[in-house]
Amino acid sequence: MIARIRRFIAFWRDQGTPGAARLIRRKLGEIVGVNGKPGETSDPKMTLPELWALKFVSQQPLNTYVIPKSSLPRISLVTDSIGSGSLFGGVGTALLFAAQLANRMNATLRIVTRTEEPSPANASQVLGAYGIRLRQEIQFAFAPHVGGDYPSALPAGETAPSLDILPDEIFVTTSWWTTAAALPSVPRASIVYLLQEDERMFYPFGEERVQCERVLQVQDIRFVVNTQLLYDHLIATGLDHLRRAGCWFEPAFPKSLFHEREREPGGKKRFFFYARPNNSRNLFHIGLDLIDRAVNEEILDLAQWDIFLVGKDIPNVTFGDGYSPQRIEGLDWEAYADLVGTIDLGLCLMYTPHPSYPPLDLAASGAVVVTNKFANKQDLSGYSRNILAAELNTQAMLDALRAGVALAGDKEARSRNFAANALGSDWTQSFESTLESLSTGR
Repeated sequence: MIARIRRFIAFWRDQGTPGAARLIRRKLGEIVGVNGKPGETSDPKMTLPELWALKFVSQQPLNTYVIPKSSLPRISLVTDSIGSGSLFGGVGTALLFAAQLANRMNATLRIVTRTEEPSPANASQVLGAYGIRLRQEIQFAFAPHVGGDYPSALPAGETAPSLDILPDEIFVTTSWWTTAAALPSVPRASIVYLLQEDERMFYPFGEERVQCERVLQVQDIRFVVNTQLLYDHLIATGLDHLRRAGCWFEPAFPKSLFHEREREPGGKKRFFFYARPNNSRNLFHIGLDLIDRAVNEEILDLAQWDIFLVGKDIPNVTFGDGYSPQRIEGLDWEAYADLVGTIDLGLCLMYTPHPSYPPLDLAASGAVVVTNKFANKQDLSGYSRNILAAELNTQAMLDALRAGVALAGDKEARSRNFAANALGSDWTQSFESTLESLSTGR
């Protein structure tokens, strides 16, 4: 029996899936039993609020109390984590946005995390990589969930630590669930929801999607949307109040960070695949199938190309007759930019309206990129003519990869497209109109 318990615990802890801890507890009851009788489980009664809290752990309200007004205003960024595995893309943008807003308002910046204790070193690393210096101090706070599946979650029945708030504090929330946690805990007028994806698309049609939709439809908070593409899509799909309560910005790619790197003379060309098997919208398995077909059809000639899978939780896969690509995980911001600057061609899939960051990172660094069309995301040449968007069917994507290989090998055309990029390079300019609106209350 002990061996059986150990095998079960090892398997489910390795999965890291939502609900794993609850499943472990329940299954252990079935294995060990109640009063030593296997198969018998206790089934304690739960109130509806307890049942709700168990289902929607991430929406638990922030436990707040008001303190007297300070000599300096404060901006609080509320996010799940700023751990090393969370810093790319949206979380990095949230840090940059909150820091720029704090500087604009001459305010203290506070980073509030919920699933993992905040790392000051990680925050400094991101801000330093983009050359952002805060005018005032930076603070950190941890507001863990109670009874959740995260290692840092408090045991059920405990009370979450209290979070002090100022009367005029601004709260930058970074997801529908952090927004839901803030809504009952702080004045609604103080919430700025940094919306970087159609978060309804994270879920099948079910309760989580309904809860997400309810938050997106809140009328009396402000929304800041990442890219005009996403903003236009959200309005076209029922969120018309964003015309009044929302604005958008385009991301920036500073040339000090995103640029072409020196290559080893005579080396192979480099192919990049954005590999996140646990993020459904990145179409990991479809991407692997496309790469395998491209190898087998010699669109990607392995005598001329090295393949890099870059992301998280990447399995040890092979292509063609047994070729093993390089798997790269856990890069810090600058190491990631160094790698991107050596890439010739990328395949980055995103089954949502947002272009996602990797195609833009690659194009800003001189690479050619193939990505998929979706809804109003039909043509990304407005960012760069080195980004090729194709319909999401196998033949169209393979044709785009074939065109991408040709463009990556045409140094003159590729360089000409790179020089004509319309990607911004200054975050201060990217956020300017948004910051002006928020800091003046307009």
